[in-house]
Amino acid sequence: MRVILVRHGETYWNEQRRVQGGDSDVELNEVGLKQAAKLVSFLKNENIDAVISSPLKRALVTAQIIAGQHRLPLEIHDGLKEIDVGELEGLSLSSLSITFSQLLMQWWQGGAERLPGGGSFVELQGRCWRAVDPLLLKYEDGTVVIISHYFVTLAIIFKALDLPLEYLAKFRVDLGGVSILEFEDYGARLLQFNDTSYLSLLTG
Repeated sequence: MRVILVRHGETYWNEQRRVQGGDSDVELNEVGLKQAAKLVSFLKNENIDAVISSPLKRALVTAQIIAGQHRLPLEIHDGLKEIDVGELEGLSLSSLSITFSQLLMQWWQGGAERLPGGGSFVELQGRCWRAVDPLLLKYEDGTVVIISHYFVTLAIIFKALDLPLEYLAKFRVDLGGVSILEFEDYGARLLQFNDTSYLSLLTG
């Protein structure tokens, strides 16, 4: 089975460099809509068996188009929502010298697993995997596309490859980034990570 993991395109908050967690239902901006169109073109020749999406608009819009193109019902799973960032929701990062991922790692490495007023990566990984695990049997020989978010994508990859949390800051998932996991009897392997080449190669 192949799982194609896609991070949503650019939103207004991404453009403004604001923290965007699971409680922010921000829509794609003009750039994000163009990225979504290019992704749809990029995947048009894939033999896709299922399209699963986070319920948040920034992922849902893209997933709806892909599902429609492949004449598939769209499956929406609440477990694929972005991490609950609590008090950090909406925070501007423009005045900080570090990325949001680095900010989270500083917090977690300081001994606090849970974000202030929010959730933890361990909790996120658990609920994400509850969305993914049934697919491994249902679509054993197929291809599934999952449209979600930064930390959801990493949570699934880390779980599949059994990677430790301390490696989290070493990975980055760009807007529109495509990653592919392959699941075989011997386990999972990462075939592709954070590919955004289609954004420059395709027109539209």
